[in-house]
Parts: sequence; structure tokens; C-alpha cells
Amino acid sequence: MDYDVGCRLCPRLAKFLDSCRHEQPDYHSLPVPSFGSLDSGLLIVGLAPGRHGANRTGRPFTGDHAGILLYQTLHASGFASAPQSVAADDGLVLHGARITNAVKCLPPANKPLPAEIRQCNAYLQHEIASMPQLRVILALGRIAHDAVLDAVGVRRRTAVFAHGAEHSLVERPRLIDSYHCSRYNTQTRRLTPLMFSAVVQRARALVEAAR
Repeated sequence: MDYDVGCRLCPRLAKFLDSCRHEQPDYHSLPVPSFGSLDSGLLIVGLAPGRHGANRTGRPFTGDHAGILLYQTLHASGFASAPQSVAADDGLVLHGARITNAVKCLPPANKPLPAEIRQCNAYLQHEIASMPQLRVILALGRIAHDAVLDAVGVRRRTAVFAHGAEHSLVERPRLIDSYHCSRYNTQTRRLTPLMFSAVVQRARALVEAAR
């Protein structure tokens, strides 16, 4: 199932986006499309759009705290043309990477329901299947990790989430796990810039090795 800006398959999320659009009419407040080429070797999977980030700008991890470390690290690793992403039209370009979310719509309190994650998984399945050069999937957080496993048909108990863990997916790209680059994780230093850089550099090495 390809991305649909008019998707309303999850009634709770659709209603919440309607209310956001009413309160902040200049916000995107629709399902957020992925960012980057389908010909990329790396796919980064987050959780869901942030209310004042991707839900506002219409681009994943753009315009909020969660994107600060992500884009700085992608730029340092050669995956992004600039170290900061502030708006969908800011000129930033991804090189060999694509960014998406397990859930395309902003959920209340940043917490999608299990049924909503399952419903949106069809989009992730289609996206992965549509990337012929895909070599590495980087999952930011446990929910993204589980969504990737569901999308490729791998049982969760065979690939347990852990920061820096790597999982071989049969006839599929390699999956690498990282803690999410959320404000909470970065400010508590559960995830440090050095930790995240190591994971992204590993992803870069695996993509390069597969060429």
C-alpha cells in the first residue's frame, strides 16, 4: 500500500489530526510522507511524527528536537547535505538514505495504539519492497524495530531489540537498532552523540560493503 496523504484508516488518529488542523491551520496535520529516494541503500525508521516537528513541517524529524542529533549525524556521515533540518523546503538533500516512520500520523501524547501501528504497517511493507538497493534498515527505538520485523515477516522473538544490535533478515536487508534520538533520550544521555554516530557509521560501512 503506497503512501496516501488522505489516509483515514485509523479513526482516532484522523480525528486528532482534524483537531490539530483546526487549532493550527498552518501546520501540515496530515499523514507525513517519507523523505529521500527509494533508490537509497539505507532506510531509517522512526516512531511517528512529532506535533511541532514533522506534523508541522510535513517532513520526518524536521523542525523539532528529535531531528537535531539525527541530521547532524547523517551530515557527518555523508548521508545528508546539511547538519540541520528546519523546514521541508530548506534545501536539505539526503544522499543514499531515506527516512520514514512506523506510523505516518501524529498520535495523541506521541503514543500510537498497537492497532494503529498494525494498520500503518502496510505502508512500511510496501516501502521496503519498493527499495531495490536497500541494504540496511536503522530502527530508532523498539516500536520501529518491531514494525520492521512485522513488515518483513520475521518473528519478534528471533530478533530482540538492543541499542547497537544487528539482525540478519533472511533475504532482506540487515537491521540495526538504536535508541530513538528523542529529547528524553538525548538529554538523559541514554543516547549520546558518540553512541549514535557509531551506529550510523556502522550502517554506512554495511551499505558501502554491499556495493
